[in-house]
Amino acid sequence: MQQSKRGIVLTVFAVLFLLAALEDLLKPFHLEGPTTGFVFFGTRTHGVENALLGPIFGIFLLIYAAGILRMKKYAVTLGVIYAVYVTLNIVLYSVNPPPGDQPSMIMTILFVVLAIAIPWAAAATLWRQRARLA
Repeated sequence: MQQSKRGIVLTVFAVLFLLAALEDLLKPFHLEGPTTGFVFFGTRTHGVENALLGPIFGIFLLIYAAGILRMKKYAVTLGVIYAVYVTLNIVLYSVNPPPGDQPSMIMTILFVVLAIAIPWAAAATLWRQRARLA
């Protein structure tokens, strides 16, 4: 009964990170369009960088999600690392956005809030439950 020990909140976070992992693993295939690329420290990658970094971060997120699902202590560390990375990535990306179509201000604000809040909320939830982690 790991589910009852983990709870619905951590289960939802794990599923979200599994979906994010899938998205990162698929970045090299440009399924979202020809300009799709993994964003690494604020810069959209292309070519070999995209082909390597997307899957590397996808694997990182798979390991993180597995740690949440299995209630492992290492998930706390991965959660904080990921939350810091996402925050830096968004700040750096907003300083130098790519040219072209930009989403509406409302969509941008919504994305930024959720993209930062979800990793930090997951890390905080894991931190609060660290005594229950194996």
